[in-house]
Amino acid sequence: MSKLVPEIPTIEEIYPAELGAAQKRRWEHLLAKFEERYGAPADYIARSPGRVNIIGEHIDYMLFSVLPMAVNSDFLLAVRVIPNSNTVTIANVLEKYPQRQFQVPAQGELEIDATQLEWSNYFKSGLRGALELLRGKGLTPKNVGMEILADGNVPSGAGLSSSAAFTCASALASLAAMGDGTVDKKELVNLAVVSERYVGVNSGGMDQSASVLGVQGSALYISFHPTLSATPVAFPKTTPELTFVIADTLVTADKHTTGPINYNLRVVECTLAAQVLAKKLNIGQLPEDAGPLGNSFKGLMDKYFSAQGEEEIPLDKKLEELIELTKKYLVKEEGYTREETAEILDVTVEELVQRCMVKFPIQASYFHLRSRALHVLQEAHRVSTFKSLLDSSSASPSSPTDTFIPTKLGAIMNDSHASCKNLYNCSCPELDTLCELARSSGSYGSRLTGAGWGGCSVHLVPQDKVPAVKAAWRKGYYEKKFPGISAEKADSAIIVSNPGCGAVLFRVGK
Repeated sequence: MSKLVPEIPTIEEIYPAELGAAQKRRWEHLLAKFEERYGAPADYIARSPGRVNIIGEHIDYMLFSVLPMAVNSDFLLAVRVIPNSNTVTIANVLEKYPQRQFQVPAQGELEIDATQLEWSNYFKSGLRGALELLRGKGLTPKNVGMEILADGNVPSGAGLSSSAAFTCASALASLAAMGDGTVDKKELVNLAVVSERYVGVNSGGMDQSASVLGVQGSALYISFHPTLSATPVAFPKTTPELTFVIADTLVTADKHTTGPINYNLRVVECTLAAQVLAKKLNIGQLPEDAGPLGNSFKGLMDKYFSAQGEEEIPLDKKLEELIELTKKYLVKEEGYTREETAEILDVTVEELVQRCMVKFPIQASYFHLRSRALHVLQEAHRVSTFKSLLDSSSASPSSPTDTFIPTKLGAIMNDSHASCKNLYNCSCPELDTLCELARSSGSYGSRLTGAGWGGCSVHLVPQDKVPAVKAAWRKGYYEKKFPGISAEKADSAIIVSNPGCGAVLFRVGK
């Protein structure tokens, strides 16, 4: 895999043939609107896609491996670089997002008010991360301003990581303007992970990794420890062909607004669960790592088995033992109060709040440490099993009509959804309905994807069953929940996608 974000000469390198004509019109429209608005042509377009997570939900921020893929929906930023300026003007092809203008400080941080749900904050976060990366490498960012026009078709709040696509595209656009013209993929991923935290969202790194590192035709097995790595993983060749179908509930899941009771709360609960289990296991302080709050279950696992002198035990066996230890020591199914949690950790409630609940405020009377820990550890085990099945199918291909591997993969996806629903409490009735309808219509496996609480579901479907699945959704979900919904609106909520390519730069006129 190339280390640098590629510069492409033609957009045919990005999209499958069936989308080529429509995407060409979209890019041409963006460039025409840019010149109409700013009176001069754009210099380049920074492009970063959304992603769908196939397996491994809510475990990336605990530093366990995940298996997502980039999708064809993406975020485009047309950019003109203005020499000897510090002014950034950003607009959107959709007029509901008002034009914004701000100045880039020559020194110090670019201020972002994370308390405001403001669309341009995502660009600011990517720009701030780019500035910090360049300065951290001892480089002086070029003294330039930018004129920008944005066009995104990744559904917002749907679990396809529209925010990460926007942030990655913003960081890429900023590095292209203010750096030396080349952008390292892993540096882009790492700065985008940090950047999204500037707008108040705890992000583990999966979304940004899939968006930047995506490989057309392959899912990505992404590991975060000891360093970020992404390995392309192929699905078995079958007859009929396997495909992924993504269905949007049309129920918005906004991590920024609901973070204190949903997404960010889960990050805090997982971190506390790891700390409490470490205390119960008497293994001392957890190592500081890249977890959003400084600790992770991966760190717990490594320290526990290192203390046992058993580092070489296979991952599956380690996870199975930790699952049993969680059941033994985290016994309160109803949850732990702040006072109980603080007492176990030998800190005051005030110290607990300062340690875990100031950077990302939460609202909770009880912490459900047992169920969150069980989900994380069991989901990490599912990812390992899923990848092993794919590896075995690549090493020893079976008959194209053999359904053994697809059936096994689908069962793992179904188990993942059940865990998200019952242990992590991040599903909702709409997601459950879409999954049930798909399974009864021919899907091998169906699960929520993304943060949950609305958003999208992902389904592993044989190509010949796709029409039946889509028809079941239209009749059994969209027409029932949204009476009078147009066929066009219902169809637009469904995406049939195989793995797409990652972030690219397109130089206009070259």
